[in-house]
Amino acid sequence: MINNFTSDTFKGNIFNENLLNELSIIAEKNNYIDPMYYSKYDVKRGLRNENGTGVLVGLTEIGNVHGYTTSDGKRIPDQGRLEYRGIDIMKIVEGFQTESRYGFEEVAYLLLFGELPSKKRLEEFKYLLGECRILPDGFTEDMILKFPSNNIMNKLQRTILATYSFDSNPDDTSIKNILRQSIELIARFPTMISYGYQAKAHYHGNQSLFLHIPKQELSTAENILYMIRSDNQYTKTEAEILDLALVLHAEHGGGNNSAFATHVVSSSGTDTYSAIAAAVGSLKGPKHGGANLEVMNMVDNIKENIKAWDNTAEIRDYLIKILNKKANNGSGLIYGMGHAIYTLSDPRAVLLKEKAKKLAIEKDRLDEFNLYNNIEEISKDIFAELRGNDSISANVDFYSGFVYDTLNIPRELYTPLFATSRVAGWCAHRIEQVASEPKIIRPAYKNIKLDEKYIPLDNR
Repeated sequence: MINNFTSDTFKGNIFNENLLNELSIIAEKNNYIDPMYYSKYDVKRGLRNENGTGVLVGLTEIGNVHGYTTSDGKRIPDQGRLEYRGIDIMKIVEGFQTESRYGFEEVAYLLLFGELPSKKRLEEFKYLLGECRILPDGFTEDMILKFPSNNIMNKLQRTILATYSFDSNPDDTSIKNILRQSIELIARFPTMISYGYQAKAHYHGNQSLFLHIPKQELSTAENILYMIRSDNQYTKTEAEILDLALVLHAEHGGGNNSAFATHVVSSSGTDTYSAIAAAVGSLKGPKHGGANLEVMNMVDNIKENIKAWDNTAEIRDYLIKILNKKANNGSGLIYGMGHAIYTLSDPRAVLLKEKAKKLAIEKDRLDEFNLYNNIEEISKDIFAELRGNDSISANVDFYSGFVYDTLNIPRELYTPLFATSRVAGWCAHRIEQVASEPKIIRPAYKNIKLDEKYIPLDNR
């Protein structure tokens, strides 16, 4: 009986390896659907149309991603454009950088409320974020340190769900309550990932444990650098470029996987913590939030296999090997190049690359930045020559990993940083879903299994 089991029962592998192999073969065989059926029934695989565009499933006013125009059903490449609430990201970044201030808090307000804040409103909003950064009493000890995880995204997801238990009104789905929960989550994500990282480094890496209390007067970017570093020290350039990275990752339309997950889960009427935890689970997937790690691993591989970082001919030869599945991980992909929507340019990559160069000069890593630049430019030429694709460009992931590495941010924090930025967009999409669309999202799946007879146990 189940009550005869103890916690020790599950510490080892209770599965016989041969049995597990047999069961996995059965499971895979009986869950595989022949691709021909997708064509037969005109299934929009991945919710994509035949020309690669996304199937229209909803409306939004939060973010807009533009990378091409269409004519006669064909995609025509165009310069990339990203808008938050109808405002070009280039103009937003120019606005706060010209005034020498941090921009993430302003962007979070814009996404949540649909309008730019006045100076007074922005100060009020920043004060709210500052007040909410510290986790509830006992939370750090009971929910983070007692259950450290080797994966910070997994830890973040569990931490969000645990926050439900510390909320006196968790299930109220009024806009007012969701807004309060959203502001608290945006404020607490930096603390959650910083403490999650420190717990991992201590309990899984045998390092000293540093738990720095967030400071109310610091920006989100400053607080992250303050909390993850043992000495709390950072430069203004470091904080500015991290702030820019947060701004550029905060939102990317309603069709990206994690934002869509937020819409789907929110449409069921569930609580905020369940919806945002689902988005984190989506972002954890390597096809979504882990792309910059793949770029870093690829560049590490390139460094190991070329003799000179400035030898463009050698770089070109090796990139061709990567495309031909003869180098790196055999995937045939040059990570960080290309995007589902952007074609001629990704505005996020354009903005981040400019700052990345300045940071590289400050950190004496200009040679490495030039290697990235060479990989980008040579990849464009290779795709044009070998694949006939002259409308491919670097995406934001191509340079974000380099930026984080130059900031001495551990790689296991790259995707959690993405989540810390994107939670502002997720919360905006949740509010929009609840306010605008009462219907639960329920797409159709066609059952193609033929009728089977039930066979008595002794006859199987």
